[in-house]
Amino acid sequence: MTETRPKPLVRTSDLSKHYPVGRSLLQRRIVHAVEQISLDIFPGETLGIVGESGCGKSTLGRCLVRLTEITSGALEFEGLDITKASQRQLRPIRRQMQMVFQDPAASLNPRRRVGDLLADPFRVHEKLSRSEMMDRVEELLVRVELLPEHAQRFPHEFSGGQRQRIGIARALALRPRLIVADEPVSALDVSIQAQIINLLCDLRDEFNLTYVFIAHDLSVVRQFSSRVAVMYMGSIVETGPVDAIFSAPRHHYTIALRSAVPVPDVDNRPGQRIMLKGDLPSPLDPPSGCRFHTRCVAATSVCRQERPVLSLVDKNHFVACHHPSAG
Repeated sequence: MTETRPKPLVRTSDLSKHYPVGRSLLQRRIVHAVEQISLDIFPGETLGIVGESGCGKSTLGRCLVRLTEITSGALEFEGLDITKASQRQLRPIRRQMQMVFQDPAASLNPRRRVGDLLADPFRVHEKLSRSEMMDRVEELLVRVELLPEHAQRFPHEFSGGQRQRIGIARALALRPRLIVADEPVSALDVSIQAQIINLLCDLRDEFNLTYVFIAHDLSVVRQFSSRVAVMYMGSIVETGPVDAIFSAPRHHYTIALRSAVPVPDVDNRPGQRIMLKGDLPSPLDPPSGCRFHTRCVAATSVCRQERPVLSLVDKNHFVACHHPSAG
């Protein structure tokens, strides 16, 4: 009896995002922020996206909810192609996809009270009276473990953890199906990080949410995610179930990333840290073939000439590598 997977909630096909730099056409160069990403995100799962700073994680997240326009490729939401959809066409879909940002202070208008900020989604998408909106706002505040009277305060009156709860409440207002969380806990103290992660877990279970969880802290991703995608220089190099990625990674970059995670050892034997050779190439001039070949210990001539594609190496485990590790 074969197992059938549900249809993807989000599907990207060769999705790319390029940024031109330079003041004139003669000086203009292209930053390859995201390059030919094909990815399926399934209902109810939490997909963790990891990689070095500048690898394109946040750009990909913003492309998934169309906050950033896509240069090429295709983006589908529930089977509907929204790659070139206008803002008017996107409006009914917006309520189904929301984003939680890394810095809640920067995404909350400091001149407006929290209650008004949380009421904005209802003003745009639902026809509610003032009292009905305030009732919904108070329900949201309570659901993210704040108090109803907090609706009358301004963002600067809250701590960083409380502001992130407000950001989560705003994303949750219209009961979306997809939430892209871009480094939602990286700016918080460790104890507060755990509280926010627990809150996100509770909301996922209660509302059957699908998360794209972007982070650089692999221990947080391992705790929170069901599947992981590893990015390097704008490309996904490995995807798979969280246990497979952390216990038996197959891409040499993923192996190096995992080695950087501190692991307690009762015998006080330090884990072997893999130090990558060379420097990270510039996204203005990415290497030919496999983008990781300039730093990879297993690179050969084929790696310099041909770009590898994601290939199945185990159940739901894909690797883009000409010479994958045995795991």
